[in-house]
Amino acid sequence: MVSTQAHFLATGKIPPLLSKLGKAARVLAPVRTATTVTLFQEWQAGAELALSRQASMPPKGVVFPQTEQLLSYAYTKDANDLTRTTVALDHQLDIKPTILFGARACDVQGLAVFDQVFTHGEWQDDAVTARKDALTIVTLLCHESESTCFCTSVGGSPTATAGSDLALTPVDGGYLAEAITDKGKTLVKDEAFTPAKDKQVKEAQRVRDAIKKQDVLPLKQIEQKIIKLFSTEFWDQVSASCVSCGACTYVCPACYCFTITDEPAGMQGERIRTWDSCMFYQYTLEASGHNPRPTKADRYRNRIGHKFSYHPTNYKGAFGCSGCGRCIKSCPVSLDIRQVLREAAKHG
Repeated sequence: MVSTQAHFLATGKIPPLLSKLGKAARVLAPVRTATTVTLFQEWQAGAELALSRQASMPPKGVVFPQTEQLLSYAYTKDANDLTRTTVALDHQLDIKPTILFGARACDVQGLAVFDQVFTHGEWQDDAVTARKDALTIVTLLCHESESTCFCTSVGGSPTATAGSDLALTPVDGGYLAEAITDKGKTLVKDEAFTPAKDKQVKEAQRVRDAIKKQDVLPLKQIEQKIIKLFSTEFWDQVSASCVSCGACTYVCPACYCFTITDEPAGMQGERIRTWDSCMFYQYTLEASGHNPRPTKADRYRNRIGHKFSYHPTNYKGAFGCSGCGRCIKSCPVSLDIRQVLREAAKHG
């Protein structure tokens, strides 16, 4: 139900609001770039906001940057004994308060996967945890589903507010704003927000009720069915067109694989963490030259298996997928994960 304590945010007031918020925090919003791609970028006055459709890339970089320095190091030789060398390590976190504006519910669900892995488990990642703690999320609820969406099949909803601090529902002339947390309540105190009228509250409820229902995928007991499909014959067939480009992993709000490299420069250097992809041959390549997943069928099986079998097994049934559909839209050969899951569901 839409709250009767909701506020109204006029479309024309959004750019100045973002500029105002940007004086005290880093503000990221979906912006149309020169190449017509929509990306979450740091807000600059005059940028073209793109709020009508899902962004081309998810905002997961707000807590998990595509490339980041984990530490820097420097070697020093002992002037009295050149056979002795000491190493000094430096690890600093520069965390700024950040407002993520215009994320979709599926994007927020993807960030929940990062919570499961990086912030709530036995081992916590200091950088990811600190960025998440400093984050305020303003979610734009969907007024219609994209043709590639399947969030309802994986426990989500186009109008879900879980994980958000402030939820926006499109209505005539702007957005109905509902504070979910204390962070959200602080935001709606700004003069850009006005008390919502009764007709706006009712319109927002109609928008939520009218959103097109998605086809629900047959994912009952999918964890066990995928385990039974370990032989490569099925995966050879469904991954035949795959070119192992890795695009599906980079555009996924819930993919968190990474690699770590040391980048030396003389007597000093830095340790870098960078996004990686389980669809790359080098991902599981061992120093011996052996690769336990030598074919794209092996790697695709692992990708689907991780999201719909191993992850839910490890995290109380939660899928490692938010159903945003970006992997379908971005695949150069139009490989549709929904069809793969339908085929997998027929087995076992």
